[in-house]
Amino acid sequence: MISLASLMEESLQIAWDYLERTGEIEDNWVASRYLGHTMELMIRRGQRSRLVLSNRAIPAYLKFRNANVVDVKPERVVR
Repeated sequence: MISLASLMEESLQIAWDYLERTGEIEDNWVASRYLGHTMELMIRRGQRSRLVLSNRAIPAYLKFRNANVVDVKPERVVR
């Protein structure tokens, strides 16, 4: 039986490798925290499959990242 720490590490690595290869990681710290937190919740709920953990965390991260993109446009300067 795999330890929970190893399960978490391996699942995170699978997701990270995919997101890195596809260029989806914009901020390493944010991605790491989000993926880790998401997987931890799933593990606490009883999920023990590395692929399920990573395959569910990837789209969750992409949805989170896309929802938190701030499009800053310069204001029009009136003189």
